[in-house]
Amino acid sequence: MHYKHKRTLVLQIHERLKCFERQSCIPVMEQAAFTALEQFVILIGCILQNLLQVHDAVAQKDFEPSLAPVPDDALDEEEDSVKIVSLVKTKEPLGATIKKDKSTGAIVVARIMRGGAADKSGLIHEGDELKEVNGVPLEYKKPKEVLPLLARSQSEIKFKIVPGSFTEDLPSDKIKLFVQALFDYSPLEDPTVPCKDAAMAFKRGDVLQIVNMDDDTWWQARSAGNDDSRAGLIPSKQLQERRFMLQRPKPLFKPQRPRPAAGLRRSFRLSRKSSRTKNASWFWRWSTEVHGVLCPHTYREVVPSLREAKDKHRLVILIGPSGVGVNELKRRLVISDPDRYGISVPYTTREKKGQEREGVDYHFVSVHKFEEDILNHRLIEYGSYRGHYYGTSLDSVHRVMVTGKMCLMDVHPSKIKFIDASKFKPHVVFVKPPNIEELRLTRRRVKFLCDKGDPNQVRTFTEENFQDMIDLAETMEIQYGHLFDKIIINGDVTTAFKELKEDLEKLAEPGVQWVPAEWSRPTLKKTQRSCGHLTGLF
Repeated sequence: MHYKHKRTLVLQIHERLKCFERQSCIPVMEQAAFTALEQFVILIGCILQNLLQVHDAVAQKDFEPSLAPVPDDALDEEEDSVKIVSLVKTKEPLGATIKKDKSTGAIVVARIMRGGAADKSGLIHEGDELKEVNGVPLEYKKPKEVLPLLARSQSEIKFKIVPGSFTEDLPSDKIKLFVQALFDYSPLEDPTVPCKDAAMAFKRGDVLQIVNMDDDTWWQARSAGNDDSRAGLIPSKQLQERRFMLQRPKPLFKPQRPRPAAGLRRSFRLSRKSSRTKNASWFWRWSTEVHGVLCPHTYREVVPSLREAKDKHRLVILIGPSGVGVNELKRRLVISDPDRYGISVPYTTREKKGQEREGVDYHFVSVHKFEEDILNHRLIEYGSYRGHYYGTSLDSVHRVMVTGKMCLMDVHPSKIKFIDASKFKPHVVFVKPPNIEELRLTRRRVKFLCDKGDPNQVRTFTEENFQDMIDLAETMEIQYGHLFDKIIINGDVTTAFKELKEDLEKLAEPGVQWVPAEWSRPTLKKTQRSCGHLTGLF
């Protein structure tokens, strides 16, 4: 009975299989044949084939250049410490300099440039002795005789090296020291640079990342933001200061020539809305304020600061000798965009005259209020003229900045240090006169206003005024150049105005800006000001 039931079950299965044989399979997807054909075309296409080849090459590390095997007799039995290093030559320099050891006469590696081929290989270090280059012995050779051997190499350079004492340095990507250059440098004009090809040129204002400071005279640096670039040699702070001190600069101050007083209140008249030219001479002010021993400034440490669109504008300070055109540049800025630019209104203790308006021409205050502001350090700059006080107050700057405008002001550069940098973040622009020939062409017929007590209230510039303007500009740049963020040469006023406006528009844009490092460092609050600030006479 059991056998009969089993046979019946097998026959049923057979019948069902016969039914499936007569039926055609239903595809899971419609138009599956077309899809399969399309996929087949993709698989045999050149794009996918190349992709698979690249994958296999990377997996097998077939992308590295194949170097010739080291000969069996490359190392003598006596030279167990000698190693063979093969580097692939590219268009970029190897990034290493060599010198002759005075005690042994051997050719040794003087320095390794960060980011170069030698540095990336990790096989060559400072102090290594070079025995051979491409099989050519270097014994009794000079460094200048080795360079042609490297230049003649085609695709590979093979070194025989005796390792020197090597200490692991801090990786360059861990060093976050950024400096702003305060001078121009060209290695082509520097006869003392160890290797002109290894050095880098830069301009005043460029931001550099210092990656190595082991050498007291030559640092290694790269342009900020170019982390993958090879570092170059730049003069160290000590070297550049030494060069500066060894120079023989001409005297800062020449014998004073008698000249009539002309417009001693220059910086406090700049906010007046008048079409009259007020570039009066105020030359004696600069010479009385500049004092102390000159200290050369080479680099200024800076840090990146992110400016957002909601942030307040930075305070803009315009610096320049009288007659250079600071007042005219400020006037043009305000006229060009009165909603963006504003001028701080000075304070005075004298009576109001004629059509003068409170808060427009001056803020008229009592002597008691003015002297109280002096004691409370509310004045950036102040002085007395004909028995009356004049000064620039912090409150006046605040009034402009709270309106959302960019405040423009000019003070003596010695007063910049009394401005709270972390609060106002001043951007200092130095307006510099052109050469004397261009001054003669652009200023000869320009008239300026003198004091009412002067018999000739309106006068033109003289040759003496031009020379004084240039001399004072040089003095200011030497003494305070490290404070300047931008230098504009005001030869043609239209060109200078365009350059200034572009600089200030860029300053107002959101993004990363480089600011002095001391702005981000906590400092002790000063409870006392220097006597020079309290006397403050200009």
